[in-house]
Amino acid sequence: MKMTTKELCIQSLLIALVTAFTMMFRIPVSATHGYIHLGDSMILLIAVFFGTKRGMMAGGIGSALADLLGGYAHWSPFTLLIKGLMGFLVGKIADAPQSGKFFTFRTALASFVGTVWMVLGYFIGGGILKSSFAVAAMSVPENTIQGIAGIIVFFVVGGAFYKAKVYKILPRQ
Repeated sequence: MKMTTKELCIQSLLIALVTAFTMMFRIPVSATHGYIHLGDSMILLIAVFFGTKRGMMAGGIGSALADLLGGYAHWSPFTLLIKGLMGFLVGKIADAPQSGKFFTFRTALASFVGTVWMVLGYFIGGGILKSSFAVAAMSVPENTIQGIAGIIVFFVVGGAFYKAKVYKILPRQ
C-alpha cells in the first residue's frame, strides 16, 4: 500500500504524540524498575478517533521509540508488539465516532480490552525477559494502575475531542 505524504506526516505526528506522552509524564516504579505513564491514553484516543491502522502504528512504534529513547531498549521489541496490538484491538472494537456518540458500550469495552491486553502482554514479556513469571507478576498492579489512568484520561480528553468533532479532521483507517 502506498502512503501519501500527507498520511506519512499525520502518522508521524501520531507516533510522536504517543512517544511524548509516554516519556513526559513518567512515575518511576521501584518494584519493576519501570515507570507509569500516560502514553496509553494517546493510543486509546488515536485508535478510537482515527482507526485501527493509525492506532496500531502509533501505539507500537511510538511506545517502542519511548523505550529506546528512555533507556528501556531491551523492552522495545515487546512494546512494539504489545502496544501495536493494543491499538489494533481498540480500533477494531470501538465504534465511536461512527455510532454518533462517544460514550458507548463498545468504546468502554475497547478501552478495557486494550488495557487488559497491555497488562497481560507485559506480564508475558516480563516472564520471558526475566525468565520468571513469578517475578513478572510484580508488574501487574503497576501496569493495571497505568491502564486505569490511561482510560480516565482517554474518556476525559476523548469527550472533549468528540464535542470538538476532531473525528471529522481525518477519516478512520
